[in-house]
Amino acid sequence: MDRQLTLMAVHAHPDDEVLSTGGVLAAAAAEGIRTVLVTCTNGEQGDGPGGIKPGEPGHDEARVRETRLEELKESVAHLGISDVELLGYSDSGMVGWEANQRPEAFANIPLEESAGRLAELMERYRPDVVVTYDENGAYGHPDHIQAHLITMAAIRTLREERGTGIPAKFYYTAISRTRIVEMFDYLRATGAAAEMGDFELPDDFGNSDEEITTVVGVSQYVERKRKALEAHASQGENIFMLRLSEEGQQRAFGQEAFVRQFSDVPTPEHEDDLFAGLR
Repeated sequence: MDRQLTLMAVHAHPDDEVLSTGGVLAAAAAEGIRTVLVTCTNGEQGDGPGGIKPGEPGHDEARVRETRLEELKESVAHLGISDVELLGYSDSGMVGWEANQRPEAFANIPLEESAGRLAELMERYRPDVVVTYDENGAYGHPDHIQAHLITMAAIRTLREERGTGIPAKFYYTAISRTRIVEMFDYLRATGAAAEMGDFELPDDFGNSDEEITTVVGVSQYVERKRKALEAHASQGENIFMLRLSEEGQQRAFGQEAFVRQFSDVPTPEHEDDLFAGLR
C-alpha cells in the first residue's frame, strides 16, 4: 500500500485510551502507522483534587475538565499518538448521576450532530482500522455507549451513503473473561487481592474466548501504558493496577483483545494484528 496506514480509536473520556488500546496505539505509532485518537468528552465528571466526587462540596467541573485534558496530552505523548481530536462534549457521568439529565451531556446530544462530526473526521483521516466499544460500552457507561453509537452511525454514513469503504476493518474492544479470571487467581495467590475487598467478578463480565477474534501481544509497550495511565494522576487513586508488581502489570497490560466486526480484506479467523491483510 502506497499511502500511510491509519488507526483511529474512538474513546469516551480522557484516560480511556490507555487500558484497552494503549498498546496497539503505541505499537502502531512505533511502526510508523498514523494513530488518531478521538476523545468524545472532557471528563468533567471525574474526580477532583483529593478524590472529590461529583456532587460533593469542592468539586469544580471546570477545573476537572482543565486537569484531565492536560493529563491527556501527557498520556498521548507516552503512547506516541500522532493526532488527537477532541469533540469537547460534556461528560454524562455514570448511570443514575444528575449529569445524565443535562441537555449538554454527550449522551443527550442528537446523534446526527455528533456522528456527523465523527464522519467528517473519518473522511479527513481515512482510517484503515477503527476501534471503539461494543453496544454496551464495555460496562454500561452512558458515554461509552454513545461513543459506540456515533461510531456505528459515522461508519454507516461513509460506507453506505457515501460509498467510501472507510474503514477497511472495524473492531470492538474486548475484555477476555478467561484472562480476567486468571488475573483474579493470580491476585489471590499473591495476596494482592486484599486491596479489592469483597469485589466479585460478575458471571457475565467480559467476552468469551469464542467471541474474541483478535488478541494482540503488547508486552513490549507495558511501560508506555503504565506511564500513560500514571499521567492521568487525578484519577489515579482508583487505578488499582498501577499498584501491582511488575509481573502483575505484565499480566494485566500485556495483551489487548478485540472482536472484529468486519473486514474488507482477507483476514484470518483468529488474528494477532489489527492490520492483518492491509500491509
